[in-house]
Amino acid sequence: MLKARDIMTTSVVTISGSATVAEAVKLMKDKGLRALVVDRRSDSDPYGIVSETDIVYKVAAFGHDPKKMRVYEIMTKPCVVVNPDLGIEYVARLFANTRIRRAPVIEGKLLGIISISDILNKGDFVEKPKQLYLEDRIEAAREDARSICAEKGATSPECAAAWDVVEELQALAADRRQAKEDTRDVSNSLKDYCAENPDALECRIYDD
Repeated sequence: MLKARDIMTTSVVTISGSATVAEAVKLMKDKGLRALVVDRRSDSDPYGIVSETDIVYKVAAFGHDPKKMRVYEIMTKPCVVVNPDLGIEYVARLFANTRIRRAPVIEGKLLGIISISDILNKGDFVEKPKQLYLEDRIEAAREDARSICAEKGATSPECAAAWDVVEELQALAADRRQAKEDTRDVSNSLKDYCAENPDALECRIYDD
């Protein structure tokens, strides 16, 4: 399975939160980028991100002066981040659930950035589609919930809804485990019956 570290872009361009929006626009134009990672103020400070959408929706749409507005006024912080060892199927699911198009790849420090374009152009989901098993879906949902709660807040409706998804999947897994145990119990009971009644019609399915 390809992971985020396998397809991420490692040449990440960052900008200070105190920079003007005009400076961010120029940097994005010069580098041909759609988003910039916002530098942390300290090692304990979370990363932020500012995108072309932020600039258009929050600055241009209201006629604000980009030479006076600062990046920190329009950025998303903390932003959704991706672990480098996360499978691209999980990354795609995270993007779908949070409605984002890109995220920094973090492992203690900034390693790169991954976008839907990376998944589309570098992923192997066309050649090797992978259906997530239920346990994998639960883990992916947990990752989604952690990221959503970090971005929206632990008491936000989005955070609560994300953990509801985790609980629903866990309940489904518990139901399936119980169904398997019930089937196993029935099977064992039938085998015990057949051991005592080998000529019974029900026991012919055990004849080899």
